[in-house]
Amino acid sequence: MSFQVMMQQLLEGMGRSLSIFALTLLFSLPLGLIVSFGRMSRNVVLRTIVKIYISVMRGTPLMLQLLAVYFGPFYLFGAKIGGSYRFTAIIIAFSVNYAAYFAEIYRSGIESMPPGQYEAAQLLGYTKSGTFVRIIMPQVIKRILPSITNEVITLIKDTSLAFSLAYAEMFTIAKQIAAKETSFMPFIAAAVFYYIFNALVAFVMERMEKSMAYYT
Repeated sequence: MSFQVMMQQLLEGMGRSLSIFALTLLFSLPLGLIVSFGRMSRNVVLRTIVKIYISVMRGTPLMLQLLAVYFGPFYLFGAKIGGSYRFTAIIIAFSVNYAAYFAEIYRSGIESMPPGQYEAAQLLGYTKSGTFVRIIMPQVIKRILPSITNEVITLIKDTSLAFSLAYAEMFTIAKQIAAKETSFMPFIAAAVFYYIFNALVAFVMERMEKSMAYYT
């Protein structure tokens, strides 16, 4: 196999990895914020349910969660599962898993805000929702960006776990090529791809953090 063909196949796999990455962030970031509200709720039942959900998501392997989401409908309800459900199961598992981590990050940021912020906003005539959206949330984002960045970088590497559902993302393709060609080069190329993408994400997040430096 020529180097050009190998790179073309790896790029196709990278595209699939990026799809998992982008869709997971799209769903898990807002879901994590909703979950964090449940985690801080005054309703004991809701708070307990959310705490259990977060504990399970953080306390069990993501690979196990992938298998549970994919095979669960069949074993629990006898539903037929096919190849078309594979990618959907991957996105569901990744999203609910990362939402749990993001929820705790959001919660720590929100609870770190001094009560005086809310009181000052109330004196200025802001509603509770207006206070949160316009005053609290921008400061929270500034505080939690480093932690969010760490999770996002971890997500990039975790996309390789999609192989457990026989989904051919970049790492899976690299293993297939390496086995076929008995060469270590595909792994090196995949590592370079991961490193470059992680570096780009870190750069973008750092720029975001600097652009929000006026929130103190």
